Amino acid sequence: MSVGVDDDLWSAVGDPTRRRMLDLLLADGGGTATTLSDQLPVTRQAVAKHLGVLGRVGLVHGTPAGRERRYEVDEAQLARAVAQLSAVGATWDARLRRIKRIAEAIQRDQPS
Repeated sequence: MSVGVDDDLWSAVGDPTRRRMLDLLLADGGGTATTLSDQLPVTRQAVAKHLGVLGRVGLVHGTPAGRERRYEVDEAQLARAVAQLSAVGATWDARLRRIKRIAEAIQRDQPS
């Protein structure tokens, strides 16, 4: 099965703060911009912007919770991201095996 790579998705998770936010949301079962900013070295406003990026690619979804929004990770979209990463990893593993075979053949063919 071939899995296409979603560049917007990988751009979103390419940021270390957003990856940490996903970790926190998964560990805590969700959270608000305020609860996340209490655990991160960024402002609540920065957290809200990061949540917007994650929301646009479907990795999180927010529901109203009083005066804030409570965010949770979309597990189906996260599974899609993991499948993409696995597919990319498998492709690179195959490329590296080919490079190794070529390098070994070159080395064997060189005079001692």
